[in-house]
Amino acid sequence: MGKVTGFMEANRQAAEYRDKKDRTQDWREFVVDRPEETARTQGGRCMDCGVPFCQQGCPLGNPIPEFNDLIYRGRWKQAYEVLRATNNFPEFTGRLCPAPCEAACVLSINNTAVTIEQNEKEIVERAFTEGWVEPHRVLRRTGRSVAVVGSGPAGLAAADQLNRAGHTVTVYEKSDRIGGLLRYGIPDFKLEKWVIERRISLLRTEGITFSTGVEIGKDIRWTDLLEDHDAVVVCIGAGKARDLDVPGRDLQGIHFAMDFLPQQNQRVAGDFDTVSGVVATGKHVVILGGGDTGSDCLGTSIRHGAASVTQIELMPAPPSLRAHNNPWPHWPMVFRTSSSQAEGGAREFAQMTTRLIGENGVLKEIEMITIEVVTENGRSVIRPVPGSEKRLPCDLLILAMGFTGPVLDSLQSQLNIDVTPRGVPAGPSKFRTSVPRLYVAGDAFRGASLIVWAISDGREAARIIDADLIEAAPRLPTRGQDMAFA
Repeated sequence: MGKVTGFMEANRQAAEYRDKKDRTQDWREFVVDRPEETARTQGGRCMDCGVPFCQQGCPLGNPIPEFNDLIYRGRWKQAYEVLRATNNFPEFTGRLCPAPCEAACVLSINNTAVTIEQNEKEIVERAFTEGWVEPHRVLRRTGRSVAVVGSGPAGLAAADQLNRAGHTVTVYEKSDRIGGLLRYGIPDFKLEKWVIERRISLLRTEGITFSTGVEIGKDIRWTDLLEDHDAVVVCIGAGKARDLDVPGRDLQGIHFAMDFLPQQNQRVAGDFDTVSGVVATGKHVVILGGGDTGSDCLGTSIRHGAASVTQIELMPAPPSLRAHNNPWPHWPMVFRTSSSQAEGGAREFAQMTTRLIGENGVLKEIEMITIEVVTENGRSVIRPVPGSEKRLPCDLLILAMGFTGPVLDSLQSQLNIDVTPRGVPAGPSKFRTSVPRLYVAGDAFRGASLIVWAISDGREAARIIDADLIEAAPRLPTRGQDMAFA
């Protein structure tokens, strides 16, 4: 643990944000790192709780009390060694993870949690600055070849682990740049893309091959890929977006979030015209969906200079405190305000879209009705409230209502894989599919989820693949373990 009385002496002090008047004028990250002394004090708040529920809350099983203690003691290099043992990319999770570890922190029962996420970021950024992050030297190759399809966090984690195990790894990405949704989907103000480039450069140095602009199933058939490699890992994400089925859906001015956000990533990278495509400048923007993706669309619209932005959530607003049926250490279903939501715009809850109204084929208004959630025969049912209809001006409607699963058309047509009722690949055991030597990980395996779960899945899938390839007991670490061999 850190300082014995630290949690009683110091309050939680999260990283500060750049002033919203400044940060909404550019695309740089908005979080300001804390002074070292503040970080050490915050690490010292980690209490001797006996059972570290934070590790249970973390999908990677990160040894959180250990690195918090090392931060408090100023032993930053050792803290990095502890952190990297279980987390391939703390520079991603330290910026983007919603921190289920903090929700499970014992201190959060009746106080505020330790700043675990920010601690991770400050450890890894110090490690890069000090030169402690060095390429891993692979001493012996196994002669086995693995193809990883998709370069998001799951694909990169699987590739990293398999490469360290000595297999020859090639990552295939259909986009022109590596990173998956980290690259095209997460706004630059949350993750500047030099962070990805820094890690990719390291992975290349370690021996991983990256092939961009190649869509498996189209440019290369899945059958041919399986013939060319000893194993193939499907890490294509859950890109099938949930659509809106109401009158007026065919009007111009309606776009999915994954049409809107990637274009802005491309603009920042200099790969897309600054004024063409889907832009919110001067428009009345309505975003359907109250989650992280909708929040990202809101922050992007504000930076575009939208005339107005309204984010609409179908369900009623959650309570400000945990409900009785939502106890610690489960994820707290409480009202939150994201960094983008704090920048401006309006939020509406318990609103169901009933109709889209346009002129000359172009969207002009959105019609909604208030709903209430009632219990009928033991089940929660959504019921419209009569007389609560209203309209909002809307030039740009962004659909950010989540994702229903991976796009498997070419996999099914070329390999005839089995699929579960949830629309993800089925197989005889976890991470295996019905096709021999074909594996699946990340959102393509579990549906749309967190970056930290994608990294965890990539690591766990790599462990299974390595054992299958060498026909022996697993050598790679399971959750919360370090590498089992050099």
